[in-house]
Amino acid sequence: MTHQPMTMLEAGIDEVAASPADGGVLKMIVRRPAIAERETLEVGELNLIEGLVGDNWKHRGSSRTEDGSAHPEMQLNVMNSRAANLVASGVERWPLTGDQLFVDLDLSHENLPARTRLRLGSAVIEVTPEPHTGCNKFVARFGLDATKFVNSERGRQLRLRGLNAKVVQPGTVRVGDAIRKLSE
Repeated sequence: MTHQPMTMLEAGIDEVAASPADGGVLKMIVRRPAIAERETLEVGELNLIEGLVGDNWKHRGSSRTEDGSAHPEMQLNVMNSRAANLVASGVERWPLTGDQLFVDLDLSHENLPARTRLRLGSAVIEVTPEPHTGCNKFVARFGLDATKFVNSERGRQLRLRGLNAKVVQPGTVRVGDAIRKLSE
């Protein structure tokens, strides 16, 4: 697979930045039942214990916790679908990013500060302050330019690599569901 060069990535940033600030759409749900496995779902269940039911988040653990257990502030990984399309060069490669929810929504810090709550389907999730950055797997799958792009100053501000969230109200989510900010 040929990776996108920086010039192509930079040329697409305005399209990503044009994502709706509210009233976006859930474009894809991906469950990771085991390491290196992906299942694309039309319908998913979000709960307080597992995050996306059937995903390996809880069992995989985290290097960001003292005891190696799953990080409660990193239960769900949410990525902008336009950013995913840009770095992955097509929807069929979105699952390789490792994220579970792909949304057409402005994920920038300005639009969705930490603790913002979002309703999608019958569930509510909360944006957490834990950063979501490109890792070695991201470099291998999408290239060094893509990793530098998502981790650039503007890339971090727009959260091109995505954001971390947790479930605060369990419920069912479906591809095509609207995603809305909840007022405080």
